[in-house]
Amino acid sequence: MLKIVKTSIAIAAASFILAPAAQADVNEALQNICTIVIADDKGQLRKKMKKVRSDYNLKLNDYYAGISCGGNSLIRTAMLNNAVEAGTLLVKKMPKKDLAAPEQDGKTLQAWVAEQGLGDNPVAAVISDRI
Repeated sequence: MLKIVKTSIAIAAASFILAPAAQADVNEALQNICTIVIADDKGQLRKKMKKVRSDYNLKLNDYYAGISCGGNSLIRTAMLNNAVEAGTLLVKKMPKKDLAAPEQDGKTLQAWVAEQGLGDNPVAAVISDRI
């Protein structure tokens, strides 16, 4: 369901040496994060992010690019599913430079929001405020 791309694993490996079992554990720990975002469960999302940080020493920007929810990033998934609480938390936890950077399809979040006509989404307002 979820896959961590090579760049995310490289970033994680740079921060500490991962054993093969640890890689599987990270994937397992992040397995249902898309479901949590879609359900707009801010509390569960916060717990998931805290657990990954404490267990694997990974911040959101370390694994964000490696997670795809039906072809969309976590923030895009939150916006498409009107998950305002989860989307706002994700935006606030991401570094500003990462929010302004192009995602896997080469489009920035702001360009994607404009293209999708989601400018009135509350998460889009939070993105604009942060950038």
